[in-house]
Amino acid sequence: PVGAVGIRHAGLIPLLVFKLKTEPEEIQELILDTLSSCLRVDASEALATGATTILKEKLAHSSVAIRSKAARVLLEIGTHPEGKSAVCEEVTAVLVSLLEDTDPEVQASATGALMFATIKPQGRFSALSAKAIPPLLKLVAEETSKARLSAIKTLTMLAEVPEGRRTLLHHTDTFQQCLKDPCEAVKRAAKIAINVIQWKP
Repeated sequence: PVGAVGIRHAGLIPLLVFKLKTEPEEIQELILDTLSSCLRVDASEALATGATTILKEKLAHSSVAIRSKAARVLLEIGTHPEGKSAVCEEVTAVLVSLLEDTDPEVQASATGALMFATIKPQGRFSALSAKAIPPLLKLVAEETSKARLSAIKTLTMLAEVPEGRRTLLHHTDTFQQCLKDPCEAVKRAAKIAINVIQWKP
C-alpha cells in the first residue's frame, strides 16, 4: 500500500495508463499489476486519463494474462463510486462476453468487475441488455468455477430488476444446488439470491 501511495504522489498513474498503448506484452502485464495495486487506493487519476477505454481494448487482447489482468484492474476501478459509472457505461457488454472466456482467471475477474458494475441500476440494465444471465447461470452451475460466488451475487442484483427476476424464477433450482456447497459464503449468497428472486411485493 505504501508503494501504491508513493506511485500516486509521484504522478505516475497517467503515465502508466498511456504506456499500456505502446509497451510490449510482458511490460503491459507489469503495468496492469501495478495499476491494480494503485487503484485499490484511488481510481480518480486513472479515470481522468481515460483508463477505461484503454482497458476495454485490452479485454480483447490475444494474451490470456493481459485479458485477465485488464479485467482485474477494471474490478479495482469498479470498487470506487465514480468507477462503477465508468465501468457500466463503457465496458459491461465486453465483460459479459468474457464470462465465456476459455480461461478461468479471465472469467473470475470479468465476473467480479461485472458484480461491481451491477450495483448501479444502469449497470443492471446494461448487463441484461448484453444477455448476462445465461453465462452467469452457467458459472453458478459449475462447482469448480472460481467465478461462482461473484456470479451468484451478480445474478442477485439482476433479480432486483423485474425482467431479471422473471427470467431467474425459472432457474431457482440452480441456486438450490448451491445450498449444499461446502463453502459458507456460496451457501449464504445462494440463500439471499433465492429470497430476492422469489420476493413478491
